[in-house]
Amino acid sequence: MANGNRETILTPEGVLKLEQELMHLKTVRRREVASRIKQAIAHGDLTENSEYDEAKNEQAFIEGRIVFLENLLKNARIIDDEDITTDVVSIGTTVKVLDMEFDEEIEYTIVGSAEADPSENKISNESPIGRNLIGKSKGDEVEITIPDGVIKYKILEINKKG
Repeated sequence: MANGNRETILTPEGVLKLEQELMHLKTVRRREVASRIKQAIAHGDLTENSEYDEAKNEQAFIEGRIVFLENLLKNARIIDDEDITTDVVSIGTTVKVLDMEFDEEIEYTIVGSAEADPSENKISNESPIGRNLIGKSKGDEVEITIPDGVIKYKILEINKKG
């Protein structure tokens, strides 16, 4: 994820998703865990109270995630729709490629690392595939080394995501 020296890049959609998670943690999750701690305390002796320990651990995780998200959002660079061009692959574009070995079309949306979600084909600009597609144009052929070997893609289309 993000560290102190590396800029985090987010799309407006990514900012919204992280802000929603932050709000959920600050309201719903904080209340839930506070209630669990209160119930565990009511059970008496805390020295051997696993419910209390679990709730305190969860509370620590939630508070840590809140701090992480607040810092991430505060220091992120947000890619605006006007910044996105379809001349070359960049963060915020959706690129359709042809897998030349399997003759199969795949569509990837290039996002910052904080938004990456491979299950939705949202890949990070820092991933091997994302890093190799960035800056390429329609018609370019790209060889990408991945853990399983080398894949060859031909870029068919570049669009603004969405």
